[in-house]
Amino acid sequence: MKLRTLLSAAAAAMMLTATSASAQQLSIATGGTGGVYYPYGGGLAELITKYIDGSSAVAEVTGASVENMGLVSRGDSDIAIGLADTVYAGYTGTGKFEGRTLDNVRALASIYPNAVQLVTLADSGINSLADLKGKRVSVGAPGSGTEVSAKTLLEANGITYDDIEEQRLNFNETADAIRDGDIDAGFWSVGPPTSSILNLATTRNIKLIALTDDEILAALDAEPTFAPYALRKGIYEGVTAPVNTISTPNVLFVSDEMDEELAYQITKTLFEKVDELIAIHPAANDTTIDFALGSTPIPMHPGALRYYEETGFPIPEKLRP
Repeated sequence: MKLRTLLSAAAAAMMLTATSASAQQLSIATGGTGGVYYPYGGGLAELITKYIDGSSAVAEVTGASVENMGLVSRGDSDIAIGLADTVYAGYTGTGKFEGRTLDNVRALASIYPNAVQLVTLADSGINSLADLKGKRVSVGAPGSGTEVSAKTLLEANGITYDDIEEQRLNFNETADAIRDGDIDAGFWSVGPPTSSILNLATTRNIKLIALTDDEILAALDAEPTFAPYALRKGIYEGVTAPVNTISTPNVLFVSDEMDEELAYQITKTLFEKVDELIAIHPAANDTTIDFALGSTPIPMHPGALRYYEETGFPIPEKLRP
């Protein structure tokens, strides 16, 4: 009896090991730890691991949007988040992707808008976009969507890197450099509120620089994936009135080679378990089917489309491959 029990236990252990080995682990390319991509991607990884049989997932720290396009296109990551302007440029081979079209990526959804947030200290003397001239300004991490957005916004309003002392810092580095007086201002393009600005506001008196109507219109003319956005009063300590700016949707995307059933299950889980994502980060309040279908700039994966068709929402033709 003892031998039979031992053999049964060994067989059960072997079956468990085999099952574990057969489960596919998915890599989710996100961004730096100080932004929204990483906690949002971590939350999505939890949902995939919890609700999709045979799959687990892990969020990876990356340089964000531009790098993420390459990671998914090459097959080095399975899922990624990226700003709509960057994703569209990669898909069409324009802008930073001139000469290398990454048209093998497909969207699952647009998940929330990134607001461009221009932050400085309350006593910096910087009160407008034009005041950045001659100043030390972080434009975002190298290869990040923040830098793409910041550069587009600045150039649309007659400001180039020749007019500023640009620094390419990630979100946490930007916050630290503003706090320590090493730079005068910094750009974030991220779902508000974000932890690095929240933390900065607890140690320094900050202000967010509002864009004028003309500056917003100039930015929209330069980049059609931009949209007007107002940062709400009280979003950070010291922000006593709404701040007008621009935003860009964030796109969840995969390779066109992803299995259709897997893409369907990820999309279904994303929307049907969104309350669990909201508990991780408030940016997920904007993760809705309506937002996804209305703001995604590239065609969707057939698995994602199957889910949207089941919901009965009208699907724009541009989203079909």
